[in-house]
Amino acid sequence: MTDVHTQAQRSYNMSRIRSKNTKPEMAVRKFLFASGFRYRLYVKTLPGKPDIVLRKHKTVIFIHGCFWHGHENCRHFVIPKTRTDWWLAKINRNKENDLLAKTTLEQTGWKVITIWECELKKDLLDLTLNSIPTKLQ
Repeated sequence: MTDVHTQAQRSYNMSRIRSKNTKPEMAVRKFLFASGFRYRLYVKTLPGKPDIVLRKHKTVIFIHGCFWHGHENCRHFVIPKTRTDWWLAKINRNKENDLLAKTTLEQTGWKVITIWECELKKDLLDLTLNSIPTKLQ
């Protein structure tokens, strides 16, 4: 199956996808800051380079995009119809890296919280955000 976009259009679309400071991340960060939590962003010395690091609570937060991290049974994770093998390999590598980072962090005493993009949609946003402080205790 061929791509529905030209190569230039596909390249432009992909260039607009951010890996940092995404809307889901900003929502979590805004909530944490307003709740009095202080944090660091993208600490390179920790496995997986977590999106948010709360050193005081020895907790890291990963905010995963449902597509990029292969969120099982989620309507936002749809396998592309073009280059399916390539995409599946990429997403599976992401999942393996996520598991390795989580395991390594937990073995070194860090608490790991994973928040999925779909959990930050309008209908679940408040529930998800309000559950974070209880997970930090």
